[in-house]
Amino acid sequence: MASANENKTMKIINPTYIYLDNTFQENLAVAFNAEIQAIDTLENLQTQYPEASVEDQAENSVLYPGFINTHVHLEFSKNRTTLEYGSFMPWLDSVIKNREDLVSECDNEVMMEACKQMLNSGVTTFGAISSFGTELEVCTKTPQKVLFFNELIGSQAATADMLYGDFLERLNESKNCVDDGIIPAIAIHSPYSVHPIVTQRAIALAKQEELPLSAHFLESQAEREWLTKETGGFLNFFQNFFSTSKAVTTVEEFMHSLNQVPAHLTHAVQATTEELNFLNEKGHSIAHCPRSNRLLGCGRLAIETLIENNMPFTTATDGLSSNNTLSILDELRAALMLHHSVPIEELASVLIKSITSTPAEIFSLNSGIIEIGKDADFAFLTLPDKPSSLESIALHTILHTNKVDKVYISGNIVS
Repeated sequence: MASANENKTMKIINPTYIYLDNTFQENLAVAFNAEIQAIDTLENLQTQYPEASVEDQAENSVLYPGFINTHVHLEFSKNRTTLEYGSFMPWLDSVIKNREDLVSECDNEVMMEACKQMLNSGVTTFGAISSFGTELEVCTKTPQKVLFFNELIGSQAATADMLYGDFLERLNESKNCVDDGIIPAIAIHSPYSVHPIVTQRAIALAKQEELPLSAHFLESQAEREWLTKETGGFLNFFQNFFSTSKAVTTVEEFMHSLNQVPAHLTHAVQATTEELNFLNEKGHSIAHCPRSNRLLGCGRLAIETLIENNMPFTTATDGLSSNNTLSILDELRAALMLHHSVPIEELASVLIKSITSTPAEIFSLNSGIIEIGKDADFAFLTLPDKPSSLESIALHTILHTNKVDKVYISGNIVS
């Protein structure tokens, strides 16, 4: 029997369907305060927690663990029609041309609105990739929990110490915000843009302090050509901006540099099957951003290969510099339509896992699944009609949900 103190703060939610152990079940309710305390029938939970408030839900309601969006750039949230889409290098040129204006116009109000957009789609935790640290204040105020990836960028040895020092300052600032829901983390921008000396320092630090590690990896054909042949669109880029025609590393060197600690690698569209298999063997994972990849002309990540080889991947929105919304539900729909070779209900099921249990496991989060002892982070939604089967709920969730009904974080309704 629960204590009287527990009863005062206990709630019971009673959905039609509950996402449990990667399947959907009926006739179960969840008792929770800040954490999940029990999962049982409504009758049993009311007996166990007689003073708990019961939140009965509409017909065809579905209770999910809170969704996790692992890769977001908030600092470009002001962009709508400024940047050029269709191919990676013209897009990058437009980012450089408009960067100062976009960043200066992206104030806290704009970034908070971006956080709310994620929240409305059920996201209770997100990974913020931060180049300058300007998002930190917003990330401490948004209701969501935030993996705050302090990003390293800079390929020139002459500036390596200065850039690393700036990174350490930003990392320490994020460490001071743990009580505000911040999880300090490290991001290496990409193999082509970070000097190997700095990469090794960052990886060693991630290992020493057990910090989550992320990196953009083989996003575009231009990146692959540069790292393997020192040709293609990046040749002119590096000649114009850095007066060099030499890449600082190779694909193989960068992959082997990651052997010390698991990394969450974003995009990997241009990775070969052999490279993906190598990364999988070393315990790495992939962040899949289908809409960003399409808008920048990067190609399609063959997630059927990941599924076949049990390589963990998440589905993420990337930022508004390469997307039109930060809705994780919009991203799932795009992925569902893109990957036509995977049976559709199987794909829907894997995609739901890619924003719940998979990222939680990758980053050792106390969320992502509905289980006793886990944080009471929930995304609650209602289907428009009775699903044809329990197995079809994931598919119909992706097809028919534009906004969730309620979001709970640590047991509190926040949306």
